[in-house]
Amino acid sequence: MNQTTDNQNYTHTVCVYCASSGAIASVYAEAAGALGTLLAQNDWRVINGAGPFGLMRVVSDAVLRAGGKVKGIIPRFMVENGWCHNALEDVEITETIHERKQQMATLSDAAVALPGGCGTLEELLEIITWKQLGLYSHPLVILNTNHYYDALLAMLQHAVDERFMSPQYATIWQVATTPEEVIQYLKTGFDTES
Repeated sequence: MNQTTDNQNYTHTVCVYCASSGAIASVYAEAAGALGTLLAQNDWRVINGAGPFGLMRVVSDAVLRAGGKVKGIIPRFMVENGWCHNALEDVEITETIHERKQQMATLSDAAVALPGGCGTLEELLEIITWKQLGLYSHPLVILNTNHYYDALLAMLQHAVDERFMSPQYATIWQVATTPEEVIQYLKTGFDTES
């Protein structure tokens, strides 16, 4: 594990939010692994939380197996607790979890949310909020594997229906059901930005 600079050439850098839990159905791991492989095949570097467990590890391992690059960003207390993926060569250690999230967003050209628990949900809702505020202008894709995000998407629509959220904000993310769709949405978003 070491810290490296960000001056290497990549087509794009994609921040991937996802679960650290390993006690989940295999359908989620299969989709996460497929996405990691596709990101590497498209020469897109992945940024994640550097975790050694769950979907975070599945994505990282798939990217690395396919010859891609992963940058992990992790708070010091997590490293001290042994919660850092030891196969990652590019790891940035922050002092706080807030710095971690800020750096993940700052260094990324897009964000993708896979299924996850409270941490993933918090990261997803935060990046949605940042997009609403104009603090994050890049593509955002939600991978709705196995209909995992149906309830959250319904809640967001309810917020629009009840006028807690402007209808225009319901268009700042895309929803994919397969890893291949994620790639298509990212390509479209990148083409729009250029």
